[in-house]
This record gives sequence, structure tokens and C-alpha cells, in this order.
Amino acid sequence: MAERPDDNGEDTLLKRAAQYTKAPKVSHKVLTKQEREEILKEHKLKQAQAERLESTGSAGPIGRAWRKLQSSPDKVSLAMALVALGVVYGDIGTSPLYTMQTFLYGRGGMANTTDESVIGMLSLVFWSMTLVTTVEYVLICMRADNHGEGGILALYSRLRRYGKWLAVPAMIGGAAFLADSVLTPAMSISSAVEGLTTLPGLERVFEENTGLTEMIALVILLCVFAIQSRGTESIGRVFGSIVLVWFLFIGVVGLTNMSNDWSVLRALNPVHGVAFLFSGQNVAGIALMGTVFLSITGAEALYSDMGHVGRGNIYLTWPFVNLALVLCYFGQGAWIMRHAGDAAYMKSVPNPFFAMMTPGVRGVAVVLSVAAGIIASQALISGAFTIVSEATGLNWMPHMQVRYPSRTRGQLYIPMINAVLCVSTVSVLLIFHDSEHIAAAYGLALTVTMIMTSVLVTVYLWHLRSRFAAVLFAIVFPSIMVMFFIASMAKFLHGGWFTMVLMLAILGVMYTWDQGTMLERAQRRHMSPKECLPVLQRLHEDATVPYYSDNIVYLTSDQEMCRFDTDIFFSIFANHPKRARAWWSVSVETADEPFTREYSVETFGTDYVFRVRMRLGFKVSQSIPAYLHQIMHDLLRSGELPKQTTRYPKVDADPEIGPIRYVLIHKELMPESKVSSGGAMALRVKYAIRHVAGSPIKWFGLAPYDPVTEVQPLFLSTVRPPRLKRIM
Repeated sequence: MAERPDDNGEDTLLKRAAQYTKAPKVSHKVLTKQEREEILKEHKLKQAQAERLESTGSAGPIGRAWRKLQSSPDKVSLAMALVALGVVYGDIGTSPLYTMQTFLYGRGGMANTTDESVIGMLSLVFWSMTLVTTVEYVLICMRADNHGEGGILALYSRLRRYGKWLAVPAMIGGAAFLADSVLTPAMSISSAVEGLTTLPGLERVFEENTGLTEMIALVILLCVFAIQSRGTESIGRVFGSIVLVWFLFIGVVGLTNMSNDWSVLRALNPVHGVAFLFSGQNVAGIALMGTVFLSITGAEALYSDMGHVGRGNIYLTWPFVNLALVLCYFGQGAWIMRHAGDAAYMKSVPNPFFAMMTPGVRGVAVVLSVAAGIIASQALISGAFTIVSEATGLNWMPHMQVRYPSRTRGQLYIPMINAVLCVSTVSVLLIFHDSEHIAAAYGLALTVTMIMTSVLVTVYLWHLRSRFAAVLFAIVFPSIMVMFFIASMAKFLHGGWFTMVLMLAILGVMYTWDQGTMLERAQRRHMSPKECLPVLQRLHEDATVPYYSDNIVYLTSDQEMCRFDTDIFFSIFANHPKRARAWWSVSVETADEPFTREYSVETFGTDYVFRVRMRLGFKVSQSIPAYLHQIMHDLLRSGELPKQTTRYPKVDADPEIGPIRYVLIHKELMPESKVSSGGAMALRVKYAIRHVAGSPIKWFGLAPYDPVTEVQPLFLSTVRPPRLKRIM
């Protein structure tokens, strides 16, 4: 007969179990070495800034004004201003690559272009940038922030108490912005790469390999999405330097070409733009405004990315960016007017951006434009992450894993969205092939976003500022955006349908998730401690029921500490009662600070029911098992949790804590539920999306511990069938 190992041998095995399982443990340190270094670095930086402010505070009115500015939400810094250049202005900064070329395509080439048409187009571009980008977005919309965050959904979050109907423009605008985020990277990068075809040494190569530009653009796109996990702060500093050079370059080149024909300055008079728009020379009619709109497509991204870099840094950098763009557009206009009759440009439509440069300078322009195209993609991708994060907070989209690569919470990365955007953008490039055809679809969805933003800003002004200003704003800016939308509808059959289909698909996800969530919340109930504790105590003391596990841990989204979720209650008692030495209801709250690690516990006066709320910083790994073990040990030492032991090795390798079973509850619709067909469809779609979006099992590090996923019926009010009749 084999000998039974002695107790000392068992204890040794239990203590050595951690060597084999490598289960994560909580250290005795409150912060990691890297976190301490980051906090110390930030502290020194703030101290240095405070010393500088103190030194300037006594330097007369200017010093006091500067100190006041740096203490306000509009504070500025050269470092973040550089990041702003790299993160915010990519989209609008690449508009000169294709706006005037699209204008020439619409005119049928250089042969049909006159001086008056060029002056009229430049005037429309200049005043659209002034009224929409500068006045509406920079001066007005950016004041309508939500704790420093910009974008249409952030604005809605601030205004939703003024009416349920505001969800309609917010949803439509958010969906349209995400749809346009798919086209912008493909448009910006493909138009920049096509500049390679204008280089004398490479013309033959691209003529013999017609798909080469498409393949180069495809490789660049894949690289852009691959580096998103590094965060916009590190990316922005690199990109910011490049964008600074880019804007200086296009401004100087534009000014050089303007110096050959100063008559383009006539475009500063808005009369020329309006006269050309309604003249017989404008063969495109109102559709011309769809081309003009290409020059301001980056305005919404500028607003959405405000939370990444701060409002003050955008105020600081926009005048420089605006001047560089105007000089570039006017320089292209001057070049077109000088070469309108050249025989070399009669057979094909040139890109004035590259054509106005000498061959030597053109090579530099191509390299910079490719870099700027990458940066334009970054602006929209960052904005998409922000929009999705805000939609998730509004329960319009499923909860997904979010990472914060930098110490600023506004700078985030969502792996699932990054993958979806990557696949969608690559599909756009493969479907439309080049910038000429992508331009046919580009901008239509974004006009919808801008209209909806204008509606919400009007409401903001009406309730929180001045009603007179609200009326004036509503008359001017939504009218301008509706005109852009009508003009862009001419693109619908030429590719605009693609973005509208994308917009409707995203809107469908938002609507169904919102409706499904409302139906679930209508069913959710909570119990007070006095309602549930007596029966829990009876089960806890009932020795006839075997233990399901020493500890049963439920994850809940409810942050309230003094009540009990009925879903958890019925999970414990459904079918076979789940008896345990301790039941745990755990929720996780993400704090606005990066390295917060806090928890609170409510015991309800028992030693077997524990309500735990963890408050973790947005950069802290949400490893629930490791933190829960620490909480259990803390409660053991305080005497609030009775002593637990285990005789056998466990995956968590903690001999002082008994076995733990993690339980997650998912709701499902029952066939007998009394709900409309639309409501039932919304719930089914929501559950299908949830299955694709991922599970908290992965987010919270539960996979190694064999968690249980329970499905509970969603009893909305059930249909009562008629009674049966007994027959003999």
C-alpha cells in the first residue's frame, strides 16, 4: 500500500505551486518604478512651470495675463503645440494635394479654365475656410467643450438634459464621422503617393506598372495602423516636426508662385466667389461647392481631437496653419492662370500642387506629402478612437478593450476599432484604386456630421450662452452646411453611396445597442440588504447543501455599493443553490488619474457577503484576480473574512485563500417575452455584436481561472398562454 504523504509535504507543495503556475501577484509597492519616475518627472515639470509663472507674474500686465492664461483651460506649451500640429492638422493640411486638381477635373481640364473661374474658386475656398473652420469651429465650437473634450458626442453628453431628441443628431453625426474616417486615410495617402508619378526619373516605371501606386499606398496604410498602439503623444511629437516643415514648405512654395501673379489676391473679395458660383462659367452649378468642401474636411477632426492636445494649443497653432494653407491655394491658382493655355497640359489634367514646383523641389514635395498623408490618417484615426470611446460611455456601442499609451486619458487606443478601420480603409483603396475615384465618394458623410454639429452648437448657445447668438448662428452656419450637403449629393452615384452605406451601418449599430440597453435596463432590478440577506444567511448555514466553491465572485457594472443585483441573487439560487463561504460582487471603475489603485468594501454586517468596488487608474492593468487576492488577504488580517484554507494546489497558488469561482452573467431574450418585433431585433443584434466585440473574461484577466458564463432569461413581461383543458 502506498504511503500517504505527510502534511508537511502537502504544505511544501502548496507553497511551491506558484513556481509552476506563475500566477500574478500584487507587490507590496504602491507604484512601479516606471510609474514613480513618470510622476516625479511630471512633478518636476509642474514645479518648473510654476516657477516660470511666478517669475512672470510680477512682470507687469503682460506677465499677469500670461499667468492667468496658463492657469486656465486655454493654457499652452510649445511641446503640446508641436503635438497639436502632428495630431490635429493632418487632414486639413493635405487638402491642397487634391482640392484644386478636383476643380480642374470638374472643369474638364486646363483648356476650359479661365482667370475668373480660378479667382472665383479661390474666393470660395478662402471664405469657406474663414467662415466654417475659423469662425464656426475654432472660435465657436471649441468653446462648446465637455470638460476639455471636443467632438459631437462630447457636446451631446453636455446637452442631453435639454431634450431626448438631441440623441438623433448626435447619433447621426457620430456615425457619419466614423464612416468618413474610413475614406480619409485612403484619400490622403493615395493622393500623396501619386505625386511619385510626376518625378521625371520615375515616370516610365509607373507607366509600365499601373498598380504600383496602389500597392505603395497599401503598404503605408498598413504601417500607419500598426503604429497606433504607441499612442498619439509619441507619434504626435515625431509627426509635429514633420508637419511644421510641411506647412512652412507649402506656404513658401505658394508665396513664390503668387509673386508671379499678385492678381490672385482679388479672391479675398467674396463677391468674386458668389458671382462665379451663380455665373454661366460655372458649368458644375451648385455641385462646385462639393469640391470647395474638400478644403475644409479637417475641421471636424480638429474639433474631435481637442481633448488630445488642449484647446489653447489649437488656438496658438491655427493662425500659422491657416496662413500656410491660404498661400498654398493662392499659389496653385496663380500657376493655373499662368499655364491655362500651355499645350503640355491639354491632354491630361495636372495636379497643380506638384506642377507648380521645379523638378528638384518636387522630389522634396513628394516625400513631405507622403508624410503629411500619413499624418492626415492619424488625425482621423485618433478622432475615431475618441468618438467610439464616447459612444461607449453613452451606451451606444459595446464596451471594448481600451488602452491608454500615454499619461493623458484623452489619448487612447482601441484595438478592435483599429482593426476594423484598417480592414475598411484597405477595402476602400482596393475598390476605388486611386484618389480621383476616392474623391467622388469623399466628403459626403462629413457634411452630415457638420450639419449635426451645427444643430447641437445652436442648442448649446441657446441654453448656455446667448439666445440672440443662437439664432444668428442657426441662420448662418447650418445653412452653409446644408448647401455643402446638397452639393456633395452630386457625388452619390459616383461613390458617395459607399460612405452613406457605411454611415447607415454604424448608425444601425448605435441605434440597436441603445434600444437593447434601454430594454435591458427596464428589466433590471435591485434588492435591498434586508430583502436578500436572510435567505443568503440560511443558505450559508445550510450544511445539507454542498459548497459550490469557497468563494463565488460575480462581476457587475453597477457602481452602487448599498444594494444587491437581482441577477446575482437569482444566479445563486437558480436550479441548484450555489452555496459558498463568501459571495463577492465586484465592479471596476476607471479613474481619471493614470495610476490610481483604490478599493472600497461593503460587508452588510456579515462575514459572507462582500460588495467590492475597485477604482483603477486608466493606465493601470485591470488584473482582477491579483487585486481580489490582495483584498481577501486584507480582510483576513482585519478579521472581516473568516480564515480559509486549501489542501490542494490551485492555479492562483494562494494556499491561504480557498478556491474561487468567477461567474459572468449574460442576458438572453426569451421566446415568451412580451416585446415588439423591433425591440426583439434590437436585442438579438446587440447580443450578436457583443459576441464579436469581445468578453470581459479577457479584459479582466480571468481566462486562466476557468470562469463560468451564465445565461439568464430577459423577462420583459411575458405572454401568458391560455389554460390547458383536461380531457379524459
